[in-house]
Amino acid sequence: MTDLPVRLDRVTLTYGQRVIWSDLSLDVAAGAFVAILGPNGSGKTSLLRAILGLVTPSSGRIEVLGHAPRRGDPGIGYVPQRSDFDPDLAFRGRDLVRLGIDGHRWGFGLPHPSVRAQVARALASVEAETYADAPIGQLSGGEQQRLRIAQALVGDPRMLLCDEPLANLDLRYQQTITELIAGWQKRTGGTVLFVTHDVNPVLHLVDQVVFVVNGRWAAGSPDEVLTSERMSALYRSHVDVVRVHGRILVVGESTESGFNLDEPHHVPVAVEPH
Repeated sequence: MTDLPVRLDRVTLTYGQRVIWSDLSLDVAAGAFVAILGPNGSGKTSLLRAILGLVTPSSGRIEVLGHAPRRGDPGIGYVPQRSDFDPDLAFRGRDLVRLGIDGHRWGFGLPHPSVRAQVARALASVEAETYADAPIGQLSGGEQQRLRIAQALVGDPRMLLCDEPLANLDLRYQQTITELIAGWQKRTGGTVLFVTHDVNPVLHLVDQVVFVVNGRWAAGSPDEVLTSERMSALYRSHVDVVRVHGRILVVGESTESGFNLDEPHHVPVAVEPH
């Protein structure tokens, strides 16, 4: 086994006859911030699910925190893709956070004082104390996302997996959520795997990029992966990567299988049409 938080060795994942990605090899260093990029349906979430032990690769080997992936690993905090809560849900913010500790158990019961203290610390870490007792369905999207991050952090994980945590948030809350995750990483030296369509809000934090598309992949530093040459090879179509005022823009035409980089709902980093 290895001391690396995540190691993938020639991993292939298939769903039926479809190859999601093939022979993916990846070493993630402790304390790294890794951005996982690619169009919709390319296997970004599937990569997180494989690390969480929720899906089994067709071939290859995965090591996570020195062992094979296993469900419910306490060393991993997970922020899932955002979904809306029912406005009438009688469930408080602190109840959601507490699920990060005892959500695997039936019923609630009375929490131990140590559990209450853990929840309080997690709420404070995301500055959500003022609405911790409010019905979660009545909170804004940004407030709910703070609570999801608190839920992921409540067990003091060594690694944080974030699946599109900035989706459908305004620019103010995108910055807030980014700062919360970066603050946790700086305080703890933890490792972050961050799925996103737009790398620009977190570009200043990123040590490593994994880009997956059409069964192919590339991994390395942003300067190594986000280039016209590498992106054109991945898409098998001419792609220009332009850096403007600290932002990365990917400019492309139609690619194989009809994928079109100009379609805004398929933006892999930040796309401007030809």
